[in-house]
Amino acid sequence: MSKIKIEESNLNFLKLLKKNNNRDWFNLHKERYLSEKQNIELFADELLLEMNKHDVIETVSGKKSLHRIYRDVRFSKEKTPYNSHWGGSFKRATKLRRGSYYFHIESGNTFLAGGFWGPEPADLKRIRDEFAYDAKEFRAILKNKKFVSNFGTLKGEQIKTTPKGFKADDNAIDLLRYKQFLLIRKFTDKEVLGPNFVKQVKETFVAMRPFLNYMSEVLTTDVNGISIV
Repeated sequence: MSKIKIEESNLNFLKLLKKNNNRDWFNLHKERYLSEKQNIELFADELLLEMNKHDVIETVSGKKSLHRIYRDVRFSKEKTPYNSHWGGSFKRATKLRRGSYYFHIESGNTFLAGGFWGPEPADLKRIRDEFAYDAKEFRAILKNKKFVSNFGTLKGEQIKTTPKGFKADDNAIDLLRYKQFLLIRKFTDKEVLGPNFVKQVKETFVAMRPFLNYMSEVLTTDVNGISIV
């Protein structure tokens, strides 16, 4: 069992930051931020070690996996300068492994996610072509007990109409309407602060593998199954 865990102070700092989301307050508490961040880096390091036991991760360290606390507000109506959560992601290595793993830690709003947030048009078309050809394998993944217990259902933005180039009466029309393909699992604060959170996160990411492997196969081959990478 890992001795690395999320500490209550890690969440409490985020609560204070959310209430005092300005540069003056943050600069006064910069040392506290760095101290809390150090524990999150240790958590991410431990998680990366576990991830590499079942997948091949391109991300080289827990520190490198973490997203910046500083928000890019140039194109946002929300102008608060800092993120009020700890976030990080692990990218799968090589062109043959598509998709990535994301963690978001915030009191009352901790979740894990994986999949494809904004597929490029060519990738989206390739995925839809596969669904239209034969969606049985993908549906089997979505109905698997481990998938359902971890993620419930496939998440992501959908269009209300029929995508261009496909038929409204296609047997896979429910899948063809997806623009995003996301797996999300939420956690309570009690779970986050528990001694087994690293293990729970790893097991959740492992449960994503059939989905990610399917998408990787689709996105690295043509409709005839010939490699395109």
